[in-house]
This record gives sequence, structure tokens and C-alpha cells, in this order.
Amino acid sequence: MKHLLSIESLSRAEIERIVDLSGEMKASRGHHAEHLLRHECWGLMFSKSSTRTRVSFEVGIRELGGDPMFLSSADIQLGRGEPIKDTARVMGRMLHGAVIRTFAQSDVELFAEYSGIPTINALTDEEHPCQILADLFTIKELRGSLDGLKLAFIGDGDCNMPRSWIWAAARLGFELRIAAPKSFQPPAELLERAGGKIVVTEDINEAASGADVLYTDVWISMGKEAESAHRITELTGYQINAGLLKQSPDALVMHCLPAYRGKEIDEETFEAHADTIFQQAENRLHAQKAILSLLKA
Repeated sequence: MKHLLSIESLSRAEIERIVDLSGEMKASRGHHAEHLLRHECWGLMFSKSSTRTRVSFEVGIRELGGDPMFLSSADIQLGRGEPIKDTARVMGRMLHGAVIRTFAQSDVELFAEYSGIPTINALTDEEHPCQILADLFTIKELRGSLDGLKLAFIGDGDCNMPRSWIWAAARLGFELRIAAPKSFQPPAELLERAGGKIVVTEDINEAASGADVLYTDVWISMGKEAESAHRITELTGYQINAGLLKQSPDALVMHCLPAYRGKEIDEETFEAHADTIFQQAENRLHAQKAILSLLKA
């Protein structure tokens, strides 16, 4: 595996290997037998703000013996309009790897093509593969297996998280249900291209019934702030709360954070399932260390 650009680009075997290795990384934290990134410098190039992604990658790179260098768009010439392929050709001659968090998926793909160094998609508008891989590890850790999984995604069904879940379900063969208003549902072309056991509905209770996992994300993704009023109006009612949990009382409740209580999830439900949600956040570190080690292999 040379790069991690999307869940779409991964095979089932690669996903399963990352999930399994995440567990090994978690178990061996603090006493790794070797530092795989020793004497290496990795660039973290972020055009979007971040808490969990930045901290987990900086800590992970250091724990594997490497040195992270954080570069916001204000720090480098990308912020002044330098073409991504020119930045890539410079960075490829100086860095050992790059972690990129930006808007366009094409920017990450161009960087990987022109830099020649291992490149990780740390979030684009199209996909958030690192989050999904950490979530799969969390589900396996808590359920014991991903076999027969039924996951219900509630809310904006056409942002990077459900798009990534669509590819994960297609690759691993589990059942994904997306509950969203018509105007927030994933395009038919994407569903047709992915295949798999994917149901899209406006009925939130139908999606949640008998699900093993109830999953949500913010209603207003980065870059969509101008649509806030419209989005809140359209998505009100697509909330994980005590009423919805009656459809699946034993389900894991997951949120990729940050959470806006009272919108996509209510305060009571969030706090009742905080242990799962923050275990999910912690597991970003272990999953990303697994990814870094495989790109190094």
C-alpha cells in the first residue's frame, strides 16, 4: 500500500489488515519493538481546522519515532495559489510522507501523484478514510466482529462520512442504512458504482430498527456554514435521541466529533454513550499508527 487516499481505493484485505493492526498498535502502545519512522519527517498539510486528526497524527508519528511538521495553508505557498503539483514536487524531495486535510479530493490525489512520497487523506469533502478505519476498529473491539453488521447513518447522507461508509459497506459486505431527507441523500450514481447492501430512506425509524450501530455527524460540515439555516430546517428530526434508541436499544451510538448537542444528537444520549464515542476518538491514534506503519512496509 503506497498511499491511503480513500476507502474506495482499498481492498477488503487491506481494510481488514488495518483494523487488525490497529488492535496490535493499541495493545503495544508505549513499548513498540521498533520505531518504524525513525529519522523521518512527515508533513501535516492542513487547509481545514482540526482537533482529533492533528493531535492523533502528531502523537502517532512521534510514537513511531518520526518528526511531524505541521503546515497550515497560511504557512506555505498553497495559501497564495501555488499549484498543488508544484508544492508536491518540492515536498517530495524533502519529506518522507505527507498527511493532507483539505477540501478537494483531487488535491490529495495530485499530491500523491507528483510527490512520490506516501500520502494520507486526513479528510476531504469527498471522503474521510482515517475516521472510518478507526470506527471499524472500534466496532470490532466492542462487538467482537464486523460479521453481520447493520449500521444506520442518521443525518446528512451526502457528506464525506456517509460516502466513506458506502465504500466500507461495499468492500466488507455489511448492511448500511442511510436516513436523510431527499435533498441530503447520496447520489444514485455513487450507490450504483459502489454496490453492496445499502438502503437509503427518509424514514429514520426504519433505518434504526434492529441496527447494531447508530451513527451521526454534524449537520453543517466545514465549508457549508453559509447553508446553516437551510440545513438546520431540513435536518431537524434526523436526530439520535432516546426515542430513536427504542428502535434498537442495544445499539452502539457513535459520533465522529465534534458534536453539536441538540442538533444531530441530544445531550442525554450523547452523555449516556460518551464512553463509546470517546473510545472511538482515541482509536484514531491507533488506526493511524497502523496506516503509517503499513505505508512504511
